[in-house]
Amino acid sequence: MRRTPLIRAALAGLCGLLLGAAVGAWAQATAQTPVPVTDDMVLDVAEDLYCPVCPNEPLDTCQTEACHRWREDIREQLAAGRSRDQIIADFVARYGERASAIPLDPGLQALSIVTPFVLALAGLALGGWLIWRWRARPAGETLATSTPAAPGPDSVDAYRARLEDDLKR
Repeated sequence: MRRTPLIRAALAGLCGLLLGAAVGAWAQATAQTPVPVTDDMVLDVAEDLYCPVCPNEPLDTCQTEACHRWREDIREQLAAGRSRDQIIADFVARYGERASAIPLDPGLQALSIVTPFVLALAGLALGGWLIWRWRARPAGETLATSTPAAPGPDSVDAYRARLEDDLKR
């Protein structure tokens, strides 16, 4: 009867060893299996980059041979396990900041975020001011305050006399 705990301990140890070996083999198999890089993954990174050759052409839509090579470079970097930010930083290091669709300078990032809101507020303020001025006008006042007055009878007669003198000559 004393052998039963010893046999249980041996079986538990054997099971633990087998389980550890199975987990290790599984981890090694998954580590060696490369994660397939899809076109969507490549285009997802490429949409935040601009073609360094073509002006203002996003890398995901550019059809030049150079851009095709750069998309393949993105595919290789993704397959190597590099992150999106690392790939963008690599392109910026190689081709300059104009390759990035997103400003990397924090000041420019803040400016690009704040500017649309400032312009919208300025437009709303201008529109509100114009509406306020329009509503504050007296009922008889017209929009065009600097329209020339209709010619009076004296100016028409002077013009007619001058025209007749020119025709007689």
